[in-house]
Amino acid sequence: MTTQAFSPAADRNKAPILTVLQALLPGQGTALEIASGTGQHVAWFANGLPGWTWQPSDARPEALASIQSWVAESALANVRTPILLDVMSPTWLAHTERFDLMYCANMLHVAPWATCTALMAGAARHLTPGGQLVTYGPYLEDGVATSPGNLAFDASLRAESPAWGIRRREDVEAAAHQAGLHLAQRHAMPANNLLLVWACR
Repeated sequence: MTTQAFSPAADRNKAPILTVLQALLPGQGTALEIASGTGQHVAWFANGLPGWTWQPSDARPEALASIQSWVAESALANVRTPILLDVMSPTWLAHTERFDLMYCANMLHVAPWATCTALMAGAARHLTPGGQLVTYGPYLEDGVATSPGNLAFDASLRAESPAWGIRRREDVEAAAHQAGLHLAQRHAMPANNLLLVWACR
């Protein structure tokens, strides 16, 4: 029985996300991926950004085998062994460990709001000076019409769990500001998603 999981959405969005990352990032650095899920993103990004060393992570033990499978299939030497990391934990990593990039896709809307504030606080702790947090997924925005697809998606999420739902970008921005981060870039992406770049103030 294979341990390799597959997400159609991750397969569709990996290329446009990588295009933005390649334009955003310098030639080398270290990256921590939060909520790596299946492992498709980290395998794709590590191949497309060979000067970067990637640390995948997930809060679910069962996800680690799938991540490792994607990395092994791609024969990547610039990806570390995936680790268990729950953003709600008061200690993520060694206190002194720092990353030039943190990347988190499609987590905020399928987790309680507290995970957003925890993500921002953890990024502030573990980013290098000049480092950036990149979040990707659907957002609601004041003054911007929400697509029918995202409205239906939001309703389905809240029906599954009252603690879930598409987050207002402005609320996420307030949580980032409280942690010492600011919104540096906003990129509109396919399928009514946004890629947001957060930097230390």
